[in-house]
Amino acid sequence: MADYRPIGVFDSGLGGLTVLKEIEKILPDESFVYFGDTGRVPYGNKSDEIIKLYARQDAKFLLKHNVKYIVAACGTVSSVAIDTAKELPVPFMGVVETAVMDAVKTTKNGKIGVIGTEATINNGAHKKEILKLLPDATVCTKACPLFVPLVEEGLFSASDGIVKETAERYLRDMLKDGIDTLILGCTHYPLLSDVIKEVAGDSVKLINTGVSTAVKLKDELTARGMLREENSEPTKSFFVSDRTVAFSRVAKILFGSEINDISVKVADISKI
Repeated sequence: MADYRPIGVFDSGLGGLTVLKEIEKILPDESFVYFGDTGRVPYGNKSDEIIKLYARQDAKFLLKHNVKYIVAACGTVSSVAIDTAKELPVPFMGVVETAVMDAVKTTKNGKIGVIGTEATINNGAHKKEILKLLPDATVCTKACPLFVPLVEEGLFSASDGIVKETAERYLRDMLKDGIDTLILGCTHYPLLSDVIKEVAGDSVKLINTGVSTAVKLKDELTARGMLREENSEPTKSFFVSDRTVAFSRVAKILFGSEINDISVKVADISKI
């Protein structure tokens, strides 16, 4: 039986749009509700307790929109607050395990790099999952706290000198260690893919968590009989906790000209 309820996706800001875009590619008939917590971004420099609180509030907001499945399109939440799943009446998915599985399948030399927010890297979830699947792996990790604010300011072009220099500084050591696979452990980072590819070179394969998550989500919905049938037009709704020009600009780049500042609604998440 078809399930016409929308899929809920949340992130600390606009980075989760990269995950939503990949989900839409593989599930074009589904409807979506997206929430970006732009008023409290970034999550990566917050305490575990605050991250868990924000994750609960974000999920509860999506539940108010009658979603059938919730995707935490946020590496920090997926690393620190994945237990949120136990509190919800609908299925919940993070982005860590799917990315790790792809990285383990991709690596040839067993040297895998992980970049993410400070909270993600300090939590060590990616490294733990990699070593479960590939015990002999060498895992190089690096917190990249400047990446999220750069993306949130719309600065992610490979031609931007500040962006490129920042990427070079963050990636230098793990490239010297010879990684051949790099997990983009924050969903903001795919927007920096061009500059990261330029710095890392062709020998390093990038793992986009959005792609990995989209494939797993389709499998999950299929197995649960929750897919939406193709007999009505799917919808997309975008909410933020504070209006930002950058959010609308990136949404327009990823989803087309129908997304503008007017169609992105502001929600008061503090009352959830």
